[in-house]
Amino acid sequence: MDKSGGRMVMDEIRSFEKAHLFDLGHPLLNRIADSFVKAAGVGALQAVSREAYFTVVEGFDSNNVGPPSEITGNKKHRFPNLRGESSKSLDALVKNTGKESLQWGLAAGLYSGITYGMKEVRGGAHDWRNSAVAGALTGAAMAMTTSERTSHEQVVQSALTGAAISTAANLLSSVF
Repeated sequence: MDKSGGRMVMDEIRSFEKAHLFDLGHPLLNRIADSFVKAAGVGALQAVSREAYFTVVEGFDSNNVGPPSEITGNKKHRFPNLRGESSKSLDALVKNTGKESLQWGLAAGLYSGITYGMKEVRGGAHDWRNSAVAGALTGAAMAMTTSERTSHEQVVQSALTGAAISTAANLLSSVF
């Protein structure tokens, strides 16, 4: 492939990366919706994989390392939770997956919307300051929505953690 063909492929990849899933009429809305949907998918995958892991771990007998023996006849259902044989059924899995998807999506949409707004307010500047403010506000908002009894200290700690992670990600993105 010649150099112009390679450039065309790279241009297509870049345009695909910048393309939004939705066209809601405003770049801010497009960005929030796109971030929400992508992060909600990641949240769902994380919730399902965590539940699958715990189901497999609980399926093994504590006296026996490994699956039940076929010879002794001590068969045990390996995935009892998915058959509704316990309080954690498929309904609980769906409910937890939906809840986690919503939380991840809201966090990503909020963060994305704040960074976009900060960039617009600051005349197009996108630096670590935007990331720190967006991370802090998102962290504080998530702390207030995850529990009924959230203390002031938990909100401040989550805001500081969100700001630190977001700022570090912004600074490291320019390194790699």
